[in-house]
Amino acid sequence: MELYWQHGPMFVRELQEHYAEPRPHFNTLSTLVRILEKHGFLDHRQIGNSYQYYPLVTEKEYGRSSIAGVIKNYFGDSYLSAVSSFVKEEKISVDELKELIREIENA
Repeated sequence: MELYWQHGPMFVRELQEHYAEPRPHFNTLSTLVRILEKHGFLDHRQIGNSYQYYPLVTEKEYGRSSIAGVIKNYFGDSYLSAVSSFVKEEKISVDELKELIREIENA
């Protein structure tokens, strides 16, 4: 997705050129692009016999949907469970959590 946001509409072959060597196989990228399209992140327009793909969502929208998917799939759709897990695993301290709450309350 990042490459589409940076470079705009591209054919899969053009997308492949933006990767460093060893580049992913064309078929692998084609499959990934079609999955992103199926999930509503990309769309395409036919030009000749090829498809040029372009993003349907912004980076912000994509990030929100990705986070929501993680919360739904791994935390039973509970944001409280997700935050609690971060605290328990010491990924965020209680003091940081209190600071975050203060920031939210003051916003």
